[in-house]
Amino acid sequence: MPSKRGSTSSGPSRRFDGGLAAPLIAIVLLAALSAGALVFTSRQGWTLWYGDALAHLNIARRIVDSRTPGFEQTGTVWLPLPHWLMVPFVGREEMWRNGMAGALPAAGAYVLAGWFLFLALRRLCGTAAAFGGLAVFALNPNLLYLQSTPMTEPLMLACWMAVLWTTVRFRDTQSKVDVVGAGLAALAGTLTRYEGWFFVPFAALYILLVSKRHRFQNVGLFSSIAGMGPLFWLAYNSYYHSNWLEFYNGPYSAKAIYQRALDQGMARYPGDHDWAKAVQYYFGAVRNILRWPLIVVASAGLVGAVWRRAFWPLVLLMLGPVFYLWSLYSSATPIFVPELWPHSWYNTRYAIGALPLAAFGVAALVRLWRPPLLAPVVVAAVMAIWCVGASPEAWICWKESQVNSAGRRTWTHQAAAFMAGWYRPGDGILTSFGDLAGVFLEAEIPLRETLHEGNGPAWLGATARPDLMLFEHWAICQSGDRVSTAISKTRRSGQHWERVKMIAEKNSPVIEIWRRQP
Repeated sequence: MPSKRGSTSSGPSRRFDGGLAAPLIAIVLLAALSAGALVFTSRQGWTLWYGDALAHLNIARRIVDSRTPGFEQTGTVWLPLPHWLMVPFVGREEMWRNGMAGALPAAGAYVLAGWFLFLALRRLCGTAAAFGGLAVFALNPNLLYLQSTPMTEPLMLACWMAVLWTTVRFRDTQSKVDVVGAGLAALAGTLTRYEGWFFVPFAALYILLVSKRHRFQNVGLFSSIAGMGPLFWLAYNSYYHSNWLEFYNGPYSAKAIYQRALDQGMARYPGDHDWAKAVQYYFGAVRNILRWPLIVVASAGLVGAVWRRAFWPLVLLMLGPVFYLWSLYSSATPIFVPELWPHSWYNTRYAIGALPLAAFGVAALVRLWRPPLLAPVVVAAVMAIWCVGASPEAWICWKESQVNSAGRRTWTHQAAAFMAGWYRPGDGILTSFGDLAGVFLEAEIPLRETLHEGNGPAWLGATARPDLMLFEHWAICQSGDRVSTAISKTRRSGQHWERVKMIAEKNSPVIEIWRRQP
């Protein structure tokens, strides 16, 4: 918090109380929480319930296990850094199949996110307040679940909190080391999730405003480092897909998928060009992630932060929720919560973006109140809601993954059991990547046995002219998709294919398994 002179940080004695012990204690506690949640989630079999978690893991796997392995397999819609961090682990069969190859980087990112947040809060509010803020951040069961899966939110939080810490330090130190640190953290964020692109200009403006010397040199240094991420991604899309904006308007982009759904008669998402609905649905998710006690306490603390003129952390930590509100309003990003139509679960994890802001609010409130020993009381009060009848059913991120994966897990298991018994190495499988890749993970069939969208010309030839270019002996598809259409073409041209299994689960696509006949 600012001193009475209006600085954004406290005096040295308050800022560094606890010496080196406090950061060490913080990181040890974070590591212990992370490891405990990681083991618990794995033993329960929840690691790959999120469809996106499975997809991230398999994208990383195909970089090293594919008919055309290498850099191009990174994909195009999702940003690459989370997948690159999985590569050292995902080549190991067991770590691929149990999801640990993706969960370990997420868990490490959670530890870093909490540690950078603690360091920033300590500099702003003091050690006792920092531990209070860290507790409500680190103990949130939704975040603990996400960091135990191959999801990208923990890594984005780590980058975001690193930007907070380095920029808060820079105001005091005026050191180019901190400018470089902020630039590197922002660069990592821009290669992790698209909200990282949104943060960059605000951080650059802050560095410009608080620099006491070499103002334009500092902002130029930060911007040149942070800007390499978006420039790289635009160039990557242009080189591999001949479209600078393939991630935004290509056939697999959220925008294109949404438009196809609208063309088929689907109702528009709540919040689509409706600010009131966007706020209503996002706050509905925030309410489920944070719960009312934390919202009330954190709001009081944020009012105190404004009174103490701690504007920069408040602005930076508000950017996440602002970005998601803007996304709900202007693009194909929906959030569904069970209390609101259509009374389902989808993208509820986006409300995790409000958790660092709440942590800052709690730290600010503890900083304002005396004595500092009040911190445990505040934390206990806001966390009590998670301890009363504690159950995963109350964790909305876990509940979303459970409900939305039920059908997929059932048909994946059935298809994998069938293929594990019948498939012979070398036969080859024509398939779409997406959710169907989970069949091969469970059946222990290497991805290089499959021909999918990531295999470029071979895939295009096999699906456009299957009568000439399709040599696989098996096909696994969803009814009506591109592979299903290709199989229909081959049958009309005289090739003999038999549908050996069809799986139809409620609220799930129909899965077809085809085998070429002699």
